[in-house]
Amino acid sequence: MTRPPTAAQRRVIDAADPVTGRLKGTPAQLAALVGRGLAFRHPRPPHDHFLTPAGHRLRTPEEPAAVAVAVAEPAAPPAGGGVFAARIGGEERPAGGPARAREVHSAWQGLLELRRMTNADGSVDRPCAWERGHLVQAAALALEAAGHHPAQGDAEEGYRVRATPQPDAVAVREPDGARLRACAATLEEAGWQVGEHTEPRGRARYLLASPRRA
Repeated sequence: MTRPPTAAQRRVIDAADPVTGRLKGTPAQLAALVGRGLAFRHPRPPHDHFLTPAGHRLRTPEEPAAVAVAVAEPAAPPAGGGVFAARIGGEERPAGGPARAREVHSAWQGLLELRRMTNADGSVDRPCAWERGHLVQAAALALEAAGHHPAQGDAEEGYRVRATPQPDAVAVREPDGARLRACAATLEEAGWQVGEHTEPRGRARYLLASPRRA
């Protein structure tokens, strides 16, 4: 069993940046955290150290769960069980209010930082590999962060983001035409390619969105 971190190492972990997980400490402390699998050294200059998912789980209880979206380890998905999840539409009585707004803002800022660190050119204006592997969650986060409202339960009003048979695209539905176009504008600004389509049956309009690669 891996030994728990020392008190000094816990202080370094607890003092990590609340959004990116960036660490500050002595070379010996950082190397020890890497050795325990609680941190990793970023391969690109300035070679900062960041918490891994295991490191994030050791954060103090009052730490907002949303910061786990910003885990900077490229191979690790930044969302999962017990961690922040963007509203994809259809949730029953989704949480709202100032606390939720702060979580969404932190999650979006963390995702931009993940883009900066994992896109080869450091670009933040197009999706990164994690987003291409988690299309529904990534598109929903972009929409929620921009202030769009998800559908609640079976209610018609609000957006819904769903997977499609196409491996690189999601469908976004919003019964109000103006709000649907606003969703399209938000996704385009977030680095997605978006097209508006009409369902063969019912003639409802919807969006197909896929992450822009260049």
